[in-house]
Formats: sequence, structure tokens, C-alpha cells
Amino acid sequence: MRSKCIISLIFFCYLNDIKASDTLQITHLLQRITQFQVKENGVFPKGLFPSYRTYSLNRDRQKADINIFFTGLIVFTLENLKDKLTPYQQKLINDISTNAKSISVKFKNQKGRETYNFWPTDTPKIFPNAGWLNILDKSQSIPDDMDDTVIMLLALKKDSITAASVHQFMQGYTNSKTKKINNTLESIKDLPAYSVWFGKKMPIDFDISVLSNVLYFVQKYNLPFTNADSASIQLMVEVLKEKKHLSNANFISPHYSKPQIILYHLSRLMALKPIPELDAYKVDLINQATRLLQIEKEFMNQVILSSALINWGIKPNIITVNQTKSLQDLIEDESFSFFIANVGFMLPKQLKKIITASSVVKFEYYCPAYNNVLLLENLVLHANYAKGTN
Repeated sequence: MRSKCIISLIFFCYLNDIKASDTLQITHLLQRITQFQVKENGVFPKGLFPSYRTYSLNRDRQKADINIFFTGLIVFTLENLKDKLTPYQQKLINDISTNAKSISVKFKNQKGRETYNFWPTDTPKIFPNAGWLNILDKSQSIPDDMDDTVIMLLALKKDSITAASVHQFMQGYTNSKTKKINNTLESIKDLPAYSVWFGKKMPIDFDISVLSNVLYFVQKYNLPFTNADSASIQLMVEVLKEKKHLSNANFISPHYSKPQIILYHLSRLMALKPIPELDAYKVDLINQATRLLQIEKEFMNQVILSSALINWGIKPNIITVNQTKSLQDLIEDESFSFFIANVGFMLPKQLKKIITASSVVKFEYYCPAYNNVLLLENLVLHANYAKGTN
């Protein structure tokens, strides 16, 4: 009951355009997030934020999924916001980060390399709690990936030497003449951009949202641009030019799969530092996000589109809500999936188009704590926009 009252207060302030920086609102959201972090080992290990996956063709069964992805995103996002908050709020974030750091080693490469896996590496698994499918845990376990790696390096605030070393390692996992992508757009199939995966046996896999995170990492650590970095930007430019992020989101971002989430990733990258090639599309991206926000009915999609617009320096429209739902349900909406596990990414081009757009091999992920973080981020962005410091 107390949590519902807190969230109701937050929304009363938020939707009535009361100052989003109000200490009480931010503090209550942080306290709510803290409640989700696991305090004792059980189904989820201590320090992790629980997340769940649902098979798209059987939404009645939700499985606990033990991954570092959402915990890394939560810490990364909160650490980015920390210097805009009060000392008490900063302490809450410090506690969250400290507790998460203790569990991060469970997902780190077991050979000592500073790369990270979506699932645990000490006890390899594919789709934890998947029943009979887990007999394939060792033989079919996925390799470390660039997305989780850069998110964790940023979340853990690794030193610049470590970042440079990983960046150098990343250069060996790009689209090349000897190992070439076979299921992407004609305009980008020859670009030596980064693949999603570090595994030598994995096919080359492009995802514009993952590339946004990789380039954020490169920019944040002031790493010298390589051929792969430049090619990754060119890939993004070609996608934006053809507007494939709107018409074929599943195809060009199979692991995130929605235009709203692609725009959110792009805005976060572009807000960090200027990238002239992408900045040339800024007006188009703002118009696209504005149009989507005007017709969007789902609350969490409105939140991330609102944040994207603020990242681009635009004051968004007021978010509307479905009055038939409770305020807590609006935030912790199980139907909002920020991340998708879609096995179709590795299929040949024509099959990939069909399968990634369907629900046949798609698992949708839900993390209630991260939903709260996305709202908290939006409140802080609004507050700083109002102050002229965004």
C-alpha cells in the first residue's frame, strides 16, 4: 500500500506539471528501485535486479531470467544522473552500485578478459529456468557480447586503460571479407562495422541500438576512432537515410525491435558529444519522435520518447495516461519490453525479415526496476531542461 501511495504522489506531481526535480519525487522513485535489488541469494543472486522473459506466443508463462543486462543498465543510468541529485539520493545510488558490483563478476569472461555475457559465465546457461532446454547450456551457450560489455564497463566506471584495451579487442569482431554478414540491407552489407558478438563461431550481426551503445562507450572514454567506429556511424547514417529504423525496426535492431527504443538510444548517444554525420539527421529524428509521441498510447513508450526529445533539446508534450489503470501498473507495465531475445537474428536475409517480424522465436524481457529508472531519468531530464542545464 505504501508503494502505491508513493507512486500516486509521483504521478500527481508529474502529470500536473509540478517541478519534476522535487526531492520527494526523486527520492521515492530511488527507494522503490532499491526495493527491487535482491538482498539475499535465491532465485536471483544477491545484488541483481530481477527481470523476466515471456515467450511471445505464450504470454501466460513468465520465467525468471538471470542476466546482468538490466542491472548494468540501471547502474549506468543512475550513475549518469547522480551529479544532478541531492547527497542523500547520491548515497542511495552509491549503495545500489556497490551491491551490483559484487555480482558483476558472475557474468564476466571466465578467462579474465574484461568482456561480459548476458547470462552467468560461472555456470553457463541459455534461457535460465527453461526446463529441458537447459540440457544445452554448455554446448549452446552464447558468447560474450559488445552490448553487455560496454554497458558494464560504463556502469562499473572502469579505468581508461581497461576501456582502451577492450576497444582494441573489439576491432577483431567486425564485418569483414573473411567473415561477412549475410542478412542485412544492401546499403550496409559491405561496411566493416562492429558485430554484436565476440564469439568466433557466431554469425556477424548488426544492431543499430547496440552500435549506439558501443559508440557511446567510445565517446565517453575519448577513445581514438577506428575504421570500425567510422563504419558503424556510416551504417547508422544509411539506416537513417532510408528510414529503416521506422519501417524495419525488427530487422535493423533485432535485439531491441522498436522505433521508440531505437530513437531513445540515438538521442542518448547524440546528447553526449556532437557526431556531425548523425547531427545532420537531428531535425528528422526530432520530427519522427514528436509524431510517434503524439499517437503513442503506452505510457512507458511515451516516457522514452519524451526523454529522447529532451536529449535533442526539445521540450516534449505532456504525457497522457490511461485512467483505467492504476498508477503503479502504468510504470511497472509487464507488456513494456525494452529488450527482445529474437533468435531470428542469425537466419538468412529473407527468413530473418519474416521471423524477426513474427513471434515465433521471440522472447520479450521485462524489468520493473528498470521501468522505474526510465521514469526517474525522464523526471531529471525535465528538471534540468527547465533549469536550462540539460
